[in-house]
Amino acid sequence: MGGTVRLDPLLVLPTDLHGGGENLRAKDLPSVHHAAEPYLTALCARRLFALPTSHAVRDWALPTRRTIVSMSPNHQQITTTRRARPYLLVALLAIAACGNDETTTAGSDPTGTTAAAPTTVEPAIAESTTIETTTTAATAAPTTAIAEDPAAIVNTWSGAVVDPTKLPIGDDSVSTDGPGVGLLWTCQAGNPNAGGAQADGAWLDIAAGTWDSTMKLAVEGSVVWEQAQYIETVENGSRVLITDTLPVQDPTGNFPVAVDDPAYQIDRNPGTITAEPFTITIPQFGTEAATPSCTSGGSVGLLRNGVLVFNSVDGRGDDAVAHEVQDLCDGHPAMTTYHYHDVPVCLRDKATGASTVVGFAFDGFPIVVERDAAGALPTNADLDECHGRTSPIMLDGEIVTTYHYSATLEFPYFIGCYKGTPVSG
Repeated sequence: MGGTVRLDPLLVLPTDLHGGGENLRAKDLPSVHHAAEPYLTALCARRLFALPTSHAVRDWALPTRRTIVSMSPNHQQITTTRRARPYLLVALLAIAACGNDETTTAGSDPTGTTAAAPTTVEPAIAESTTIETTTTAATAAPTTAIAEDPAAIVNTWSGAVVDPTKLPIGDDSVSTDGPGVGLLWTCQAGNPNAGGAQADGAWLDIAAGTWDSTMKLAVEGSVVWEQAQYIETVENGSRVLITDTLPVQDPTGNFPVAVDDPAYQIDRNPGTITAEPFTITIPQFGTEAATPSCTSGGSVGLLRNGVLVFNSVDGRGDDAVAHEVQDLCDGHPAMTTYHYHDVPVCLRDKATGASTVVGFAFDGFPIVVERDAAGALPTNADLDECHGRTSPIMLDGEIVTTYHYSATLEFPYFIGCYKGTPVSG
C-alpha cells in the first residue's frame, strides 16, 4: 500500500475524528489535507508506526520518527528527522491501515514479496514546500532516464535575449481558430464587457505594442497564508494534486484593492482571497494527443506552491499579465479564487537551475522553468505551438526526456494550447 502526504515542519495530530475516520478535516489535522487513508498509509510506509499486538494501548504514545525532505534557499535537498508522538485515535486507525501481524512491518508485503522502494519528488520551488511520494508499483514512463545529476542538463537557446522593458503586448496573439508559435489558442473569444483593468498603466506603450515589466505597478501588501496546503501524490500511473488554492509561503497582496492603493486607479479588483479545496488527478506522465486542443478561460494547471494558473488572457481576451494589476507575486483573485496568469516572478526567481518543475498542466505535462548557462529563459523561438518542447528535465527525482511547457517572459508566458488531453478537477 502506498500514498503521499505533505507534512508541515511540526507534525500536528488530530484531537478528534469526523465521519467515522473516513476523512480528517483541515481543522483537525492542518498538516494533512483531505483523506486519512493516504496519510496513515504514508505513516506506515515511512515507519512512523510499529504495530506489535502484545503492547498495551498506552504504548501507542511512544515517540516515533518521520523524515522530511525539503529544499534550502539554494535548492539543495535537505533531509531531516524529527520526533513526534501519535495519539490514540490515529494509532487505532493505523492498525487498520498497516495491519497488526507481528511478523509484518510497515512498508513490507505480508505475502512475502518485496514492496517497492519509496521515491521522493523534488519540490524545488518553495523553501518550505515538502512533498513525500511513495509508490507501490513501477509505472512505465514514456520518457528516457539519462542521468541522476541535474548538472547533466544543459540548455541552449536559439532566440535573442528578451528585453523585459519592451515585451510585446499579447492582445493580438490570441487565437480561437488554432495553435501557432507565440499564440494562445483559447476555446472562446473574450467578452469586451468583462471585468479587468479600468485604465492603461504607465508601463504600457500602446502605440508601440509593448510593455515594461520593470515599471509595472503591483497591488500593495504582503500576506503569508500559514494555513496553505499543497499535497502531491504519485502512485500507479497517476499524479494526484490537492490544494486549498492558497500559496504555500509565497505572499499575496491585499485584496480587495484599497482605495488608497495606487493600483486602485488602474485596476479596482474587488475580489477577496478565500481557501477553496481543489483536487485533480492527472497522468503521472503526459501523453501527446493526436492534435492539440484549446485552453479554457479558467484554470489550466496547478503550480507546486498550491496556486491555480489560468491561461494568459483576462475576461476580455486581452493579455492579463500586461494589462491587469497583480500583486508582488503576479497573482490576484477572480471573485474568491486566487490565481496566476503566468509562472509568477516569485517562483521564477527561486528556480535558478537549468530545469525546475514548478507545476503541472491538466493534461499531465510538467510546467518547467528552464535556464541556459547565463540564467536566461527560453523565448518563443525555442518553443512549439503549445509553448513547450521535448528535452531533458528533472522530474520525480530523476532526469527524463519528456515534453513539457516552458516559462518565458513573452506572451503566452507558459502554455499556448494543450499538447495532451486535459482532465477536469
